Amino acid sequence: MGTFSKLFGSLLALVYHCFDRVVIQGYLPLLTREEHIVHFFRDVHKIYPITKDALRQRTTEYQQWVEAFARKQRIPIEWPDDKKLKAKGLKREDYVRPYCERMIHRNRLGVYFILKSMEQGPTFRSLEPKYPTEDPNYRILKRHRTRYTHYYFYIRDEVLGPLIVCVGSFLPFQTTYYLNGHHFIEGELRRQGVRFRKDDNAFLWVADPHALQAAADRLSAPIIRKRLEYWTRIVGPTFSKQDRAAVCLGREYSLIRSSTRAISCFGGISRSIRSSNGRASWACSDSQPTRSLNCSAFVNTSASGASSTACWKRSIRGTTCCGCTARPSWRRSMKSFRPFSGWKSASIA
Repeated sequence: MGTFSKLFGSLLALVYHCFDRVVIQGYLPLLTREEHIVHFFRDVHKIYPITKDALRQRTTEYQQWVEAFARKQRIPIEWPDDKKLKAKGLKREDYVRPYCERMIHRNRLGVYFILKSMEQGPTFRSLEPKYPTEDPNYRILKRHRTRYTHYYFYIRDEVLGPLIVCVGSFLPFQTTYYLNGHHFIEGELRRQGVRFRKDDNAFLWVADPHALQAAADRLSAPIIRKRLEYWTRIVGPTFSKQDRAAVCLGREYSLIRSSTRAISCFGGISRSIRSSNGRASWACSDSQPTRSLNCSAFVNTSASGASSTACWKRSIRGTTCCGCTARPSWRRSMKSFRPFSGWKSASIA
């Protein structure tokens, strides 16, 4: 970055650092293991034996609620035709973009589209024991991964801008959130009345460059967590007061992938100087009193096919390099992924 500034400093009109695309996973810690499910059904709801029908009932109730919610709010809900979209050279985001633009034109907030997708996710299955037991109602609960319906809620938020909330319809109702730091910056600049020109995912010109960087620095873990919890309560599965009194059903979040950019503009032409996509497992939390979105990578350096890449960490003080980390394959890193609840600072080279 320093060498680039020396060579082309006279031509640079604008340089800023920000988080670009961020993927966050949400999970219920006390509904992630077999013993948690046994306690939830047998001790809290007095349901025994825990059969397939008992597990399926929670899924059916949530799926019926989503259909009723879409019907009542007049929100389109569809199964995407990926083959047809691919033939036209379109992605799912391109398909729903007109609905988002309509929300922006009407200055409305909320859910504007729901896509259903059959994907793999974690869940539980109930099995009868292979050999007879003293308890005829005894069942074996086993955690496994299988294909089931996921709901993608496309939302326009007043703080984070357009974002996607993906909710699995099977226990443990795992959620995934997709957001973009540029949408947050755009909203901050509009609220401050700062004029700018933006093309897709980059700012080409801004009346106050310091306000642009200050807006990027304001994106923090507490802000993100607050908005994610709000929309999870709106579109996620609900639990009764009895459930919450018996089991702590607070949702935790982990950063599984993020992209940090340093972008320069040459008189209206933007170029990304350096972008690092977190391909390994990432964990985040807002437990520390800081305004920066801290992150740390947990990687398996012995994974085959690993390559070295620079991981960038942005804070209020600027952009600093956290050294080299191994980049294993995405599928292999996700197999060994386990969510973490606390911060771990990345070492600075």
